[in-house]
Amino acid sequence: MSPITTHVLDLALGRPAAAVPVRLETRGLDGWTLVGSGQTDDDGRIRNLLPDSTTLAAGTHYRLTFDTGAYFAGQSRESFYPEVVVTFVVRDPKHHHVPVLLSPFGYSTYRGS
Repeated sequence: MSPITTHVLDLALGRPAAAVPVRLETRGLDGWTLVGSGQTDDDGRIRNLLPDSTTLAAGTHYRLTFDTGAYFAGQSRESFYPEVVVTFVVRDPKHHHVPVLLSPFGYSTYRGS
């Protein structure tokens, strides 16, 4: 399993958010670098943002960018946030799961398990 995974739930519809484009970047000395990308599956998940063999280094900053504008536009739904950006720091090399609870006019996130 990828050491970083995500799951998007559409709270307004009460179901997983399928087909949300997501980018994963890491921050280095020269700024942000794309290291993975994908689109949520029918269950709202992306399980393969990084190769399974990737080892996370403590202190590394990662950024997940969810293209919520494309998701809502694809459903002809109005939304306030064109994207959701979640930046986090790896404190230990364990698996990191970052869920997003989404609605057209708000979102929340947390460190999952």
